[in-house]
Amino acid sequence: MKNATFRQWRVFSEVARHLSFTRAAGTLHLTPPAVTQQVKELEGHVGLPLFSRQGRQVQLTTAGEYMLVYARRLISTVQEAEEAVARLMKSEAGTLTLGVVSTAQYFLPQLLARFRALYPGVDVKLLVGNRGQLVQWIKAGDVDVAVMGKPPKDLAARADAFALHPQVFVAPPNHPMLEEARSAPLSVHRLRGLPFILREGGSGTRAALERFCEEHHLQLNVAMEMPSNETIKQAVMAGLGLSFLSLHTVGLELDNDLLAVLPVEHAPVVRQWYVVHPERKPLSPPAEAYRQFVLEHGQGLIGERFGGYGR
Repeated sequence: MKNATFRQWRVFSEVARHLSFTRAAGTLHLTPPAVTQQVKELEGHVGLPLFSRQGRQVQLTTAGEYMLVYARRLISTVQEAEEAVARLMKSEAGTLTLGVVSTAQYFLPQLLARFRALYPGVDVKLLVGNRGQLVQWIKAGDVDVAVMGKPPKDLAARADAFALHPQVFVAPPNHPMLEEARSAPLSVHRLRGLPFILREGGSGTRAALERFCEEHHLQLNVAMEMPSNETIKQAVMAGLGLSFLSLHTVGLELDNDLLAVLPVEHAPVVRQWYVVHPERKPLSPPAEAYRQFVLEHGQGLIGERFGGYGR
């Protein structure tokens, strides 16, 4: 039966639907002898007769009734595959469930605006969380695509880098160490003892800082931990301490002299943004369209907004 062709199953299904070789031939734009031949060949592959014929009366045999169930499943599956390809080729409409780490929400609207201009029929459902939450959503298949820093090695997912992600030390604009750093970046060890307001454990930003400190044998004074970039920025502006944040989170504050980047040796810490999707979950047409869009345009669009600070 493995040598049976899709065409034979299609012809068989039409004959079963009409219980007439002649009417099936008309529907399929074939001659009745051609239809008869296709059914005979399929019966040869199956090894059992699929129809009983008495004069002009055509009836399904018991084997034919069983095979019709599978024929319809096969035809339906092929039709779904054809429709999926057609939707993909036509920039398919549909729903995209997008997961992002909270830091990415500062540039994500610009990406989504440009994406929606190209794919106006795609509805986007957005889930925002820290790195740990996003990893759980990816594992559970709750998101189609995710934007995050590099995922853990044990995560069964495909990750493709699409943009640079610089992380910097920030201070209030009147902090005395800014004057000290005017001529040359501060030594890493000048940060010892200074109060720092940091993201919570489990966030990608905190993990990057911990790697930086380990590499340069630095122990920071963690005065506060907060789960929100916005709250941290307000605390730094109020003079409660310094922080280490993604450059992409502080663009507005830098534009308006509410925060300043503190020049420190070996900083910025430049990581990458990744577009990630679960390996076991096939990408839907909208998800594949978004993935391709981010890989092609992500760096350019982010650079338009934040490139000046990087320089």
